[in-house]
Amino acid sequence: MTGDLHRVLAHLRAGHWNEAHNLVQTDNSPLAAWLHGLLHIQEGDLEDAEYWYGQAGRHFRNRGTLAEELVSFEASLAAASSGTPPG
Repeated sequence: MTGDLHRVLAHLRAGHWNEAHNLVQTDNSPLAAWLHGLLHIQEGDLEDAEYWYGQAGRHFRNRGTLAEELVSFEASLAAASSGTPPG
């Protein structure tokens, strides 16, 4: 399922939020929930972002900037794709 998350990330970075939302909702993993939260941050919908962070088991109020969160997410996604824990 990480391949779909790579596609969601590409849509997010391109500003294709509807496509990203439609695709991320097909994955129930914690990584997908985190990415769903990032989509809501990008849109400025912090209430929904906080909900999705909770679904991902992440602390919303201790998060970094959107750019920092995307870097962290990409590292976690790469680790999940390769089967190794994030460094």
